[in-house]
Amino acid sequence: MSKTTDERGRIYLPKDVRDRFGDQYRIVELPSHVALFPVDEDPLEGLRAAVGDAFAETEADKLKTESRKAISREVQEEAEDRTQDGEA
Repeated sequence: MSKTTDERGRIYLPKDVRDRFGDQYRIVELPSHVALFPVDEDPLEGLRAAVGDAFAETEADKLKTESRKAISREVQEEAEDRTQDGEA
């Protein structure tokens, strides 16, 4: 599927895409492209649906804390990689 932005930079997703994936998306910038990832209304429920009962015995607060730590590590590593690329 190919879409272009309007004069304000907006992209309109077709109704069938919105019906299938929802109305909220996370925009992720990758080295070669930009990707849209649907965001569940209840992200924890979306995680449970994706991984089954792998986290059944884990409390939501612990999952949130571990996820935030992992995201912080990834952001820090990406920042370090960018710094190294800029210095090379």
